[in-house]
Amino acid sequence: MLTSKQRSKLKSLAANITPIGQVGKDGIGENMLKSFSDCLEARELIKINILENADGVPREIGDQLAERLGAECVIVIGRKAVLYRRSQKKGVEHIQLN
Repeated sequence: MLTSKQRSKLKSLAANITPIGQVGKDGIGENMLKSFSDCLEARELIKINILENADGVPREIGDQLAERLGAECVIVIGRKAVLYRRSQKKGVEHIQLN
């Protein structure tokens, strides 16, 4: 669980990144999860677009993605969700949350 201070830092870092993918009417598929998981391992922080034709409320979709990816849903603003998961990969520059 992220503290408000950690969440704030991640939000500020996420302001400068572009979305890496999108969730649409087909929902959350296995290939999409694999792709997002790979990106989380490489970057630790990703932003995802949730299209208007997606089934459900953006906040719920962001929470579902986070749960299925073993990540934290940092924030959902409008139709963009920001996810964070510490990478287990060696050689990745980790985001310092302290």
